[in-house]
Amino acid sequence: MKRESCLLLSAAAVSLLLVSCAPKPRHFELGGNPIITHMYSADPSAHVFGDSLYVYPSHDRDMARGFDMEDYHVYVTGDMKTFEDRGVIFRPFEQTSWATKNAWAPDCVERNGKYYLYYPTDVKYIGVAVADSPYGPFEDPLGHPLLTIDSPGVICDRDFIDPCVFIDDDGQAYMFVGQNTCCCIKLNDDMISYDGEVHIIEGLEEFFEASWVHKYNGKYYLSYSNSPFTGHQPEIVYAMADNPLGPYEYKGRILGPVSSGTNHHSIVQFGDDWFLFYHTGDLGNYNWPDRGMGGSHRSVCVDYLYYNEDGTIREVQPTVSQEKLEGNTAFKGEY
Repeated sequence: MKRESCLLLSAAAVSLLLVSCAPKPRHFELGGNPIITHMYSADPSAHVFGDSLYVYPSHDRDMARGFDMEDYHVYVTGDMKTFEDRGVIFRPFEQTSWATKNAWAPDCVERNGKYYLYYPTDVKYIGVAVADSPYGPFEDPLGHPLLTIDSPGVICDRDFIDPCVFIDDDGQAYMFVGQNTCCCIKLNDDMISYDGEVHIIEGLEEFFEASWVHKYNGKYYLSYSNSPFTGHQPEIVYAMADNPLGPYEYKGRILGPVSSGTNHHSIVQFGDDWFLFYHTGDLGNYNWPDRGMGGSHRSVCVDYLYYNEDGTIREVQPTVSQEKLEGNTAFKGEY
């Protein structure tokens, strides 16, 4: 065989090998809700790192009343049916010198091989913790909050909570945060500092909390929980824009009121599928049927999310598995 032919054959073989080794788009079958049944969880932040999907929720403590949360776990899945609890990854009240209470809804992103956990405490601080692994351990690199309700430019007349970090295709990272008003900062490349300017996001009807930003077909989607003070229970609604800073155009509802009273979510693509992660009070109400404990004993759920041809999002109908509720081990006893 001529040398040229051998080279062509070799190139073809390498190409075939690369194609065969390339990740294949996947469709996942779901395993029923809630996805976490051995403990209570809420406010899920879901991200894909490598071949797995990670969920960073807040943690409703077993025997607590109200939103009494003090640590963060991470859950990982490769099949969307089983979610492995990798344990506590950060305890802000023990691992910082400034946080004292209310470790509420977090978010976590990866950049340059490091993982950054953003979290609110004391209803006025936004901290950041850093790790070399999505499982932690996370550590406080600053010794103080990244952003506070008193930082110049911040507008917030209620709780300063619910950080969401979105990294655009050009590498610019944005953190959206706040209650009643959605504030945004551009994070620097180190992900633990910002450029100093606070942007106020416009076009969000009845914005209350739980901002989440994702991108689909070149459009930016800012979804959030709308206000519970306008005659209805909180819903997950969304707006769209051509720029992450807006202006945004309101589009409608993604998820109606759920059994927890609060509504908090994230949206992520994994394989071929898009998913809406959210929480309900179904598990808490199941364990305490006569006490209405679903509001402070919530549980993370997931359902498919679908787009219309024009890019708008179809409303998601929440699902629940009676088998999952009956098989739970989150219930720890009476008060």
